[in-house]
Amino acid sequence: MGRGRGGGMADAPWLLLLVLLGCCIWSQKQILVAADTDSNDVAVLNTLFTSLNSPGQLKGWQASGGDPCGQSWQGITCSGSSVTAIKLPSLGLSGNLAYNMNSMGSLVEIDMSQNNLGGGQQIQYNLPTDKLERLNLAGNQFSGNLPYSIFSMSNLKYLNLNHNQLQGNITDVFSNLYSLTTLDLSFNSLTGDLPQGFTSLSSLKKLYLQNNQFTGYINVLANLPLDDLNVANNRFTGWIPSQLKKINSLQTDGNSWSTGPAPPPPPYTAPPPPNRRNSPGQSDGSSGSGKSSGIGGGGVAGIIISLLVVGAVVAFFVVRRRKHKAAIEEHFEQHHTFTSLPSNEVKDMKPIEESITIDVESLPSPASISLKPPPKIEQHKSFDDDDLSNKNVIKKSNMTPIQAIVYSVADLQMTTDSFSMDNLVGEGTFGRVYKAQFNDGKVLAVKKLDSTVMSFHSSDDFIELVSDISKLHHPNLNELVGYCMEHGQHLLVYDFHRNGSLHDLLHLSDEYSKPLSWNSRVKIALGSARALE
Repeated sequence: MGRGRGGGMADAPWLLLLVLLGCCIWSQKQILVAADTDSNDVAVLNTLFTSLNSPGQLKGWQASGGDPCGQSWQGITCSGSSVTAIKLPSLGLSGNLAYNMNSMGSLVEIDMSQNNLGGGQQIQYNLPTDKLERLNLAGNQFSGNLPYSIFSMSNLKYLNLNHNQLQGNITDVFSNLYSLTTLDLSFNSLTGDLPQGFTSLSSLKKLYLQNNQFTGYINVLANLPLDDLNVANNRFTGWIPSQLKKINSLQTDGNSWSTGPAPPPPPYTAPPPPNRRNSPGQSDGSSGSGKSSGIGGGGVAGIIISLLVVGAVVAFFVVRRRKHKAAIEEHFEQHHTFTSLPSNEVKDMKPIEESITIDVESLPSPASISLKPPPKIEQHKSFDDDDLSNKNVIKKSNMTPIQAIVYSVADLQMTTDSFSMDNLVGEGTFGRVYKAQFNDGKVLAVKKLDSTVMSFHSSDDFIELVSDISKLHHPNLNELVGYCMEHGQHLLVYDFHRNGSLHDLLHLSDEYSKPLSWNSRVKIALGSARALE
């Protein structure tokens, strides 16, 4: 009996130790369950770590789980349980941004400047937009166009994308950025005229556009409250507005400014840039160079007539389709592929979904084409009065059945591997295009419309858009195959073409592909005009 009592007393310390150990384990579990960081933010940072090729120099970061706020991950700033800033400059990082960063609803700042991000790829379009105030991706290797998600960053104050490889025209992504104070796009390869959306940058103080290939006038900058402006080393023309000459820090060297007398101040408007349509019987006296273009009178007449035709067609088309202007323009401007160009003129380019297809060989030679001016329009009758009086009502009441396949989201997810980056083949203003591989061997292209840019108030709006697109039938147009409208998703399905984009075909050449001939280019222009008509 005594031995049993003694043994029990001897076991007591062990029991106490077991109880304490159990309490520690329970306490540790409670700490893990009650992590300091929002689980959604953790998931995004895990994905970002993987997208950056899991760099070892990021202290605390991991590919799965963890507590960025509680464990003080390098470069992460939090407020409560939410991540508010990601600041990782000058760390030699490679890879790209995370595809799901748009789900970080509290992020105020991203600074990943002076790294090696991008690798010649575009900036991820799905950036956080709700509260973002500062975005700095300068000094990296991003290429392509500006991501259209910038349009939704209504709180953005600072945007710096200098010293990248950005190229192409700037789409109008700035018309909603009323809070932006600093914009730096310098040292890229951006082209085209400055978009009209620049006039909406009512808080802009510092603008840096130097060392690009911008063209046209800079009149859209005239009324901005700028303190610093640098537009040096571009291809701007026209006059420097008098308002801009009052800026303390102004740099304009390396452009082709007009040397003649400047136009009077507003309300007078500057002369139109070259190649704009003149009124009938009015000569273009804005060149001022006095140099011959080398084109004979007949050639000039032909060019002017063709511009009139295209201008009239485009104006008529835009007015008729005003309600769906953005969507239809996307199909005509972004979707150009060639289906039967000679093999020695087309290299095996990156596949991209397109909707204008042109058989160059089947088009007549330029010499056999007779260009005619458009029919005269009565001056007192506007396009709106003539063409939009009852069209919207008639369209809805007489909508014809849609001749296209209805796909489910599940079907398109399976064929695109859940819209993976590996199947991404292009990005336009209104969404991304993915390659879809079906079990029967068919390959299609799926355009996933971005709801933040192109919203539909009801399902009828999307169905009406699909109905309009499905009615477009022409040898030079890629017709709609199908569509999908489920779970808030809006997708359009087309045939997949492998010959690359029209832009690449016209402007790129290397040892594998020679530049297109002048005759081929004229045929392309004629085919495009027929598609528009």
